[in-house]
Amino acid sequence: MVEIRQLRKTFGPIVAVDHVSFTVSRGDVLGFLGPNGAGKSTTMKMITGFLTPTKGTVTVNGFDIQQQPLDAKKNLGYLPEGAPAYGDMTPLSFLLFIGAMRGFRGDDLRRRVRETVKKVNLDGVLHQPVETLSKGFKRRVGLAQAILHDPSVLILDEPTDGLDPNQKHEVRSLIRDMAKQKAIILSTHVLEEVQAVCTRAMIIAKGKVITDGTPAELEAQSRYYNSIILRLKGEAAGVQAMLQRLPGVKTVDVLEGPSGTRGFRVIPERGQTIIGAVSQGVHDHPWDVIELSVDRGHLDEVFRSLTMPAQALT
Repeated sequence: MVEIRQLRKTFGPIVAVDHVSFTVSRGDVLGFLGPNGAGKSTTMKMITGFLTPTKGTVTVNGFDIQQQPLDAKKNLGYLPEGAPAYGDMTPLSFLLFIGAMRGFRGDDLRRRVRETVKKVNLDGVLHQPVETLSKGFKRRVGLAQAILHDPSVLILDEPTDGLDPNQKHEVRSLIRDMAKQKAIILSTHVLEEVQAVCTRAMIIAKGKVITDGTPAELEAQSRYYNSIILRLKGEAAGVQAMLQRLPGVKTVDVLEGPSGTRGFRVIPERGQTIIGAVSQGVHDHPWDVIELSVDRGHLDEVFRSLTMPAQALT
């Protein structure tokens, strides 16, 4: 539904996006990750036709965003960075205006606004000027205008920015529900959001795609993937040395914990499964076990390792 080929954007000598290529299909929720200035928002603006690429092409449902902009944009819903709206309008008047601009009239327009207001839970502020709303409600107004015309492709720049935990849960549930029939690209700095709603995660740094895969595939790149957390009551002398001797173990780190307990992280060689060996080792010793669990890896650690210079990680 979205195809990006060799997309490049320069601002004078600055290369903001450097030959980015990827596709997004129906049912995909692509999480666009990267540090500030990585090129995420610039890429989104080119996908939606807000910015003209220096090179490359974008097609939305087969329509070229530069050659057939109106046809492409009929299929697009876009929540820009900052969720801009007219401050002197109320959410109701703003959504009626957006709907009219999209070509809806009469009962159809009012029905679409009513259904969208319900989806994003705007009833309580429908008649307040947008400029008086909190950041979270402004974000929801922006999301409402993006989905009002039921587009097949959604481009969402930080969709939950400024929302409280309950509002984030509502928006994430809405995104998961909409994804069944749409292709969705969302940028976020919240790695928890990637795990909650995304089927794919793409990390971009310095304008280039660094990696692209499912959240589980990215977690598997973590040095902690398949590591074992073991917590014991008491001192348990010799535990670290015993764990280090187990087959498949690369290293054993001591973890901080409450007084009177000992904690260890057992890191495997090349991410292999070692839970069986550790469980047998625990079974063979009279330790008072508080916790024995498998760690599936940390997205934040993978993110840092891929986007920060090696010296900054030490």
